[in-house]
Amino acid sequence: MQLIQCFCFTQGIQVLLLVLSCIGEVGLAFFYRRHETVTEVKTFGSRSEQQEDCKHNKAMPLRPHRVSITEFGAVGDGVTVNTLAFQNAIFYLNTFADKGGAQLFVPAGKWLTGSFNLTSHLTLYLDTGAVILGSQDSKDWPVIDPLPSYGRGRELPGGRHCSLIRGYNLTDVVITGDNGTIDGQGAVWWDWFRNKTLDFTRPHLVELQDSQDIIIANLTFLNSPFWTIHPVYCSNVRIQNLTIISPLNSPNTDGIDPDSSSDVCIEDCYISCGDDVISIKSGWDEYGITYGRPSSNIIIRRVIGQTHTSSGLALGSEMSGGIKGVHAQDLQIFNSRRGLRIKTATGRGGYVKDVYISNVTMKNVSVGIVFTGLYGDHPDDRYDPNALPDIQRITFKDIIGDEIKTAGSVEGIQNAPFKDICLSNIQFNVTSEPFWNCSYVGGFSESVYPEPCTELQPQIPHDSPVCYSSYVSSTCKDI
Repeated sequence: MQLIQCFCFTQGIQVLLLVLSCIGEVGLAFFYRRHETVTEVKTFGSRSEQQEDCKHNKAMPLRPHRVSITEFGAVGDGVTVNTLAFQNAIFYLNTFADKGGAQLFVPAGKWLTGSFNLTSHLTLYLDTGAVILGSQDSKDWPVIDPLPSYGRGRELPGGRHCSLIRGYNLTDVVITGDNGTIDGQGAVWWDWFRNKTLDFTRPHLVELQDSQDIIIANLTFLNSPFWTIHPVYCSNVRIQNLTIISPLNSPNTDGIDPDSSSDVCIEDCYISCGDDVISIKSGWDEYGITYGRPSSNIIIRRVIGQTHTSSGLALGSEMSGGIKGVHAQDLQIFNSRRGLRIKTATGRGGYVKDVYISNVTMKNVSVGIVFTGLYGDHPDDRYDPNALPDIQRITFKDIIGDEIKTAGSVEGIQNAPFKDICLSNIQFNVTSEPFWNCSYVGGFSESVYPEPCTELQPQIPHDSPVCYSSYVSSTCKDI
């Protein structure tokens, strides 16, 4: 099946069954459909695209020491709270950090826990049938300080609940397994959000902060209270072979959100969630500007996703530290509100530039391509209304879409028009008019149907670098 070939999965048939049960007939037909894209490879300048396979990535580190969570009194009955067992196990394994590191093995069972912190040179390994369950008692998720690039909790002023699995200032951390599951049991948090009874911002499922050399692979993540996987201020992050599922109506359950992080590789994932499938971020308004750490060198490949409320791939809206060097290819987006989206606002400052997205298939998407300069919300009234974002050198290439309501909505900012937006070889089967809406933008196009708005109709100048191109060495093999 195309799904298995696309994912390079080694996780077993139960993931496939879980995915197929969630996508319905439309999604299943979408997966079976041959991914027909352009046979002619076009290049901008002298550089061309090249795809690398999963096998070229670095191997996971081998740990000379291994313990099981059961050795610390954990009980996998889904009822006993095992927070102390996880904390004690990791405290013990920290003693092996300078001896080659260690593995914490989680066997089959349902292991209920509150938040716990990882340590450096650690592998958290979930065996087949192992399920880590997030406690439904908010007291088991401590409140921690807000991120400095946000200045407050993303939802409410003040602190934020700690993620279920967290790491701070770590090196060489692996979260993996034989298709084990991490289930945030987020329904109680979604209810508190809808009922406006939260005291602090909801927790992520996994957050690594100020860390490097991170691998998250071969697992299933379910029902995150908020964003699912959030590497922030990190470098050298590899995220592979994941299934991420939250109900399509669950609030703000983004799939993967690299935030002010560099050298990030995301590939071979299936994501169905209640907000952006993947959203690249870098801080919020004046706090992100002051912190000043961009997201850069982000590589995304072979991701399949759906979201009824948001986008398959988004950049922003929190982008005040800057986003640059994003390369995404071989994406399949279905049953979604938007396909590809760049979102920002007056007051954000920062930039989004040097973005190259290619080889995308969409099915049943309301708007295929979206740029918005009016996204809105701010952390407080201290943001600078004169801090205007710089959006430029964005290339979308080799995209097909069926059952697309609107081809594109490309709306910049009057005093900071978006520029050098390049569209190449895009074919949408559009079901309603107008096909495109554009304002305060400029760019180029070729072989685009329906024909884009006049601001984007000039022919692509192949003797000029205005259209950003992917680069042959932009692969995940060194991450």
